[in-house]
Amino acid sequence: MKNSVTVFLQQGSHKQNAKTIKQLIESELIKEIIIVSSDEKYSSFEKATVIHSKHFNSSETIKLFAQFSSTEYTMIISEQNSIKPGQFCLDRFFQIAKNTNASMVYSDFYEEDKGKLTPHPVIDYQEGSLRDDFDFGKILFVRTDLLKSVAKRDESNFRFAGLYNLRLGLAQLGRIIRVPEYLYTVESPEEIGTEEKHFSYVDPKNREVQIEMEKAVTQYLKDIDAYVHPPFKEIDLSAAKNFEFEASVIIPVKNRVKTIGDAIESVLKQKTDFKFNLIVVDNHSTDGTTDIIKKLASNDERLIHYIPERNDLGIGGCWNAGAHHNKCGRFTVQLDSDDIYKDENTLQTIVDVFHKEKCGMVIGSYQITDFNLNELPPGLIDHKEWTDDNGPNNALRINGLGAPRAFFTPLLREIKIPNVSYGEDYSIGLAVSRQFKIGRIYHSIYLCRRWEGNSDARLDIVKMNLNNTYKDRIRTFELLARKKANSKL
Repeated sequence: MKNSVTVFLQQGSHKQNAKTIKQLIESELIKEIIIVSSDEKYSSFEKATVIHSKHFNSSETIKLFAQFSSTEYTMIISEQNSIKPGQFCLDRFFQIAKNTNASMVYSDFYEEDKGKLTPHPVIDYQEGSLRDDFDFGKILFVRTDLLKSVAKRDESNFRFAGLYNLRLGLAQLGRIIRVPEYLYTVESPEEIGTEEKHFSYVDPKNREVQIEMEKAVTQYLKDIDAYVHPPFKEIDLSAAKNFEFEASVIIPVKNRVKTIGDAIESVLKQKTDFKFNLIVVDNHSTDGTTDIIKKLASNDERLIHYIPERNDLGIGGCWNAGAHHNKCGRFTVQLDSDDIYKDENTLQTIVDVFHKEKCGMVIGSYQITDFNLNELPPGLIDHKEWTDDNGPNNALRINGLGAPRAFFTPLLREIKIPNVSYGEDYSIGLAVSRQFKIGRIYHSIYLCRRWEGNSDARLDIVKMNLNNTYKDRIRTFELLARKKANSKL
């Protein structure tokens, strides 16, 4: 049990690293602590070895882990602030890894700010946990033999996706296990002094990083036989002739008295060369929303005010109610009750793409604004990481596909949307992309408003974890479906 762990520590300030090392070195499990520095001039540290790599998350660094770790387990600390191990932290990591034969173990942790501990729970790893920003916390406890195996076969030479690629490789070779216990504390920089320079590595969200992440997940999907191949199916428009309306905009709404009028008006002013309507699924609003919809519907027969009999519907269930309505058009187009279309050409633009590309789904681009429509950073969200050939595969890595979303109604009715209020759009997008072509619009056609009343405002970590767990479950379902489909080829 002694000398069973090699620790790799990302370089922070001298004081931060010294504090972490002092607390770790007390454990007899640790054989060696190695600091990974990007600074070639940084060559020595008391009670630690120093090695050099330009990027901590790179393939180069992973290969150095494999080269320098001579113990049964390797502990990777991807945090520049100091780490305070909890009671028997190392023992707990070691015992669970050993007893379960896990390829990697991680845990919940505390964050400390001015002496106050705040719990930071993480979530369980699933087969579909493919997001490159999955929160493992700051400590990864890895079986060294499997780390070496992944490093040996990695020929990618990633600058940014090396650690992500390691995790995907470990998932193939064994179980990745979360310990739902707070095994350590990450101390805030204020606790140790702010006078020293912090050597922070920030993963830039630019195209170069995204290309590497996509390359890593694509190879992983090929390795596990979950990769979907182009060409993707085109829809047969001639098979959907019995629709009175060419398109229907669907707005699910509950208690949006401040915004529903703007949303409806942005639809009714659309200019098209086809017949369309608007189905507002009013999920038993109690704040005056219903009265606004009734008034607007009385002045425009294109507006259908539908109040479902059921009282158990989420946003997805409301979408199903709209899509299965007998007045629903051949194409169904999304608009959230907080948001508006950018101009009067949005609907025509979307339907034109359906006809031109024969796709099962069309996804546009949007701008983020405040309540008064002033643009907020980062502004335009266009998801240009999408490619026709590989977008359906990379979709399993990213956390959303874009907006507004529109569907070929017969396909939407066949697949159906999960009756939930988060991730329902992502779920249907993945399911459609498994087989059918997805059309994209890369200029802004939609304004997404952020304000204190909408569902994206101020989510705490518990709610974010619930959301991320569900999306990972969706990815797991989709991954298994793709494996099954490929097994029949």
